[in-house]
Amino acid sequence: MPTVLRIGPYRFHFYSREGNEPPHIHVTREDMEAKFWLRPVAMAANRGFASAELTRIQRLVEEHCSALIAAYIERHGN
Repeated sequence: MPTVLRIGPYRFHFYSREGNEPPHIHVTREDMEAKFWLRPVAMAANRGFASAELTRIQRLVEEHCSALIAAYIERHGN
């Protein structure tokens, strides 16, 4: 699980064998996890985060989207 970014309590990462999906990022905190598509940014899955926190996380994903896409492509290819 390569970590791409850490912001506050959040860890932004990929799983190693997910190259068959569109670009996305997983965001975890404690035992919670959300998955966001990156083109365009949209939530794909949520396990445990409240909606207000998901809104904050989505803003972080949008703010760092270019770097997250670049890291995804570097890891998984186009």
